[in-house]
Amino acid sequence: MYFYQWVGAVLGLSMSLASQATDVVQRGSGAWRTQVSSADNPVPSAPFRTPAMLERAAPTNQWYSSVMFTRWSEVLHAVPLTAKASPQGLEVGFPQKTVVPTERKDVEILYPHKADITLRPLGFQPQAALLAGHSDWAVDIAFQAEKNTMLTTVAHGSPFVYAQLTQGDLSLDLASTLTGRLWPADVRVLLIRDAVKTYAAFAPTGAQWVQTGSSWQLRLASERRYASLAILPNDQEGTIREFVAQAYSHIVDTRAEYRVDRQKSEVVTSFKVKTRTFEGPEGTGVVGLYPHHWHQNPALPEKTLGSLGSIRGDIRLLASASFETRYRHTGFVPYWPGVQDAAQSKAILGNLSKEAKRARRMMLEIGQGPYWQGKGLQRISQLMTVADVQGDLKTRDELLALVKGRFEEWLSGQSKRTYFHYSPTLGTVVSYPEEYDAVKDMNDHHFHYGYWIRAAADIGLRDPQWIKPERWGGMIDLLVADIATAERGRKDFPYLRNFDPYEGHSWASGVALSPDGNNQESSSEAINAWAGLMLWGALQGRPELVELGTYLYTTEIQAINHYWFDIHGLTLPKEYQNAEVSMLFGGKLAHNTWWIDEPRQIHGINLLPLTASSTYLAESPAFVHKNMAALEREIKIYEGRGKRAKPHDIWQDLFAKYVSLVDPGKGRARWDEWGSVELGDTRTHAQHWLSFLASAGPVNLSVTANTSFYAVFGQGDRKTYLVYNPGPKEHSVAFSDGKVITAAPGRLTVI
Repeated sequence: MYFYQWVGAVLGLSMSLASQATDVVQRGSGAWRTQVSSADNPVPSAPFRTPAMLERAAPTNQWYSSVMFTRWSEVLHAVPLTAKASPQGLEVGFPQKTVVPTERKDVEILYPHKADITLRPLGFQPQAALLAGHSDWAVDIAFQAEKNTMLTTVAHGSPFVYAQLTQGDLSLDLASTLTGRLWPADVRVLLIRDAVKTYAAFAPTGAQWVQTGSSWQLRLASERRYASLAILPNDQEGTIREFVAQAYSHIVDTRAEYRVDRQKSEVVTSFKVKTRTFEGPEGTGVVGLYPHHWHQNPALPEKTLGSLGSIRGDIRLLASASFETRYRHTGFVPYWPGVQDAAQSKAILGNLSKEAKRARRMMLEIGQGPYWQGKGLQRISQLMTVADVQGDLKTRDELLALVKGRFEEWLSGQSKRTYFHYSPTLGTVVSYPEEYDAVKDMNDHHFHYGYWIRAAADIGLRDPQWIKPERWGGMIDLLVADIATAERGRKDFPYLRNFDPYEGHSWASGVALSPDGNNQESSSEAINAWAGLMLWGALQGRPELVELGTYLYTTEIQAINHYWFDIHGLTLPKEYQNAEVSMLFGGKLAHNTWWIDEPRQIHGINLLPLTASSTYLAESPAFVHKNMAALEREIKIYEGRGKRAKPHDIWQDLFAKYVSLVDPGKGRARWDEWGSVELGDTRTHAQHWLSFLASAGPVNLSVTANTSFYAVFGQGDRKTYLVYNPGPKEHSVAFSDGKVITAAPGRLTVI
């Protein structure tokens, strides 16, 4: 079944939800509610959309989402440019680095918006700025007043902003530091400068620039009401000519099309720009490549138009309608095998026995809503997995029944307290009781539902009947559709709700109503969602979902390694004092959390949950050790401020597991068997993790395989190869180091 057919089947859109006699819509054994309980928040409306956009699901959780939720948008961090819709028109800025000291005795890096130039229509006064269109990395904003419109287009990476008007002239209102002058070589071009930057504005043929105070007014002919504005990498004559050649070809569509090359274990993404040329020769458009696009990318041409500094590092400009990236998919398996060492196995089973008795309470120790319940479900499903691989089948079955029972309570639709609700207002599934503004602001759906999807896959590994669509799988499919619909322009769900195809990572805020732009804190919870997506697709026999999950998993890892961890040393400015970014915004880099500035939790939020799909964290052993050394320094600073962690060793299990990925001995040395345990993990799971790596050796990401689910540990002649084959038939798997394995059907093969 193709993906779009599947999504339609999930919702059953042949029937009108609004006309149902009951507020419960059945899906297999489960159901969702069409109405929310009286005490619960409804989803927000997104009224600032054109009629055409109101016919589609709202693209929440994107860098431009604030356009829909307020009459005049918050700052849009397109990077390298910023933009903001205001009553005057579209503000455009090229933000500069600002270093802000904090009480943590470190700094935050901000690239705040400043309105360098405002594109202001002179023929009418806009009444609102509406979302008029969007593609994979470009957005159209319509400044409207009755029948008149100024349509503007802003795109990730692009040095250009475009404008079209239905009537009247256009004013460019300059900030006080900027001055303009006409370019002698072409009077269509207005150069706008201050001490650090140069813009160029491009008028259509036949138009006239007229200076009025600090503004430049563009007198437009009725048949040519368009213009463009660009930030230039330099003010050289040759550069200006290159930009003139592209200035009249406006972006009308952007696409990031992915495929998985299994033989090479690579994700291949083709970025394509479609333009409309208003006058002169056909242009290709200009794309600005971020570090994760150009780093180690031999397919790119050597010649560029120059580069621009940004919060993401050096952005390289190409006059091109397309480019391609290839990323190595390093693979993972759903679980690691049992530990064979008798003493270690006995210790693991001892802890398992204790924690299994407390599993019901451990499944929801704090919180009430879908985030903490999802974490709890995955916590116990991972405990169940250890019981399974260690051969304690009785405990496995007890835990399996417990997890299934809790799932069924939530998925049944029978409770008015713990339930899922589909809202056509935005095209979304939300869950109650609400946590972390996941309804009010549409936050964190990929975090929350990622836990549910992954835990459901853990059930499916042991009970394939339970996850069938006609049983409980149909409700999990609904959560998948909410965060990972792969068709653009649908009415029921938006395309890849949280994922930004150009930045290469997810965003957490649904409404993005912050001057710092959208944000994502826990990159590792995003990875957990995409790993769960891959497993769910494999168990459901849906290869297109496995491919989508592989694209999201592999691409987000690249972004994490560049923008959160900077393992290549390309993106973090020299003023930034920390080893990693824990909160990444459109216009800010911060080393903090939303709830506390305690160092262990700051570092740990981009590690948890540590599962068998977390092997990507071993990409740079040097960074792992650097990160842990930074943690020790930060703890001393924190305690020097008169603060103490509660408990003092909070999340010590995470750091032991993290270090053991690259050095099992050092990881084990960090572990206190009776120390604190993060509330999404168990002592048993941590003990199994450390014991397995002590036997198998550190993660080896240099070896790839021509299959989706694989992992390699150890070096040289002492390697351990794992392959999970979800299919009904055995198949041969070739590794890049020459090893060939016959993978048994429906199980993990260990060599």
